[in-house]
Amino acid sequence: MSNFLVEIFPHPKRLKNWYQKNKARADSIIRGGEMSSTANDPRQPSAVKRYVPSALAPQDLPVDYSGLIAVVFGIAGVMFRYKLCSWLAIIFCAQSLVNMKNLENDIKQISMAMMFAIMGLVTNYFGPARPGTQKS
Repeated sequence: MSNFLVEIFPHPKRLKNWYQKNKARADSIIRGGEMSSTANDPRQPSAVKRYVPSALAPQDLPVDYSGLIAVVFGIAGVMFRYKLCSWLAIIFCAQSLVNMKNLENDIKQISMAMMFAIMGLVTNYFGPARPGTQKS
């Protein structure tokens, strides 16, 4: 085992001797390895078939969970007057907008969530204070 490690990782003092003994093998490793020959490559470029994803109907697309969470947080921000929920609704709206799959349905959901989030922020920051809290 130790001879094997010495052969793979030679001591710096013996590196020059190792290189001289194994010059052909070392040059092959430096050039890109012994397995880099294209003559033995079993792949056939002419047989390659490109992957074409099948078209999905809008009702078959996966559920946009970030859009749904944005609507829930937006409504919670307006109804319970939580600033954090309104800010989270805006963040999830942005995430849903970036990952949009179906333009027609997703724009409606994102715009509704964004309106709730903005309404929640406006009522939280500019509206009257909640009973029992100090306005800062």
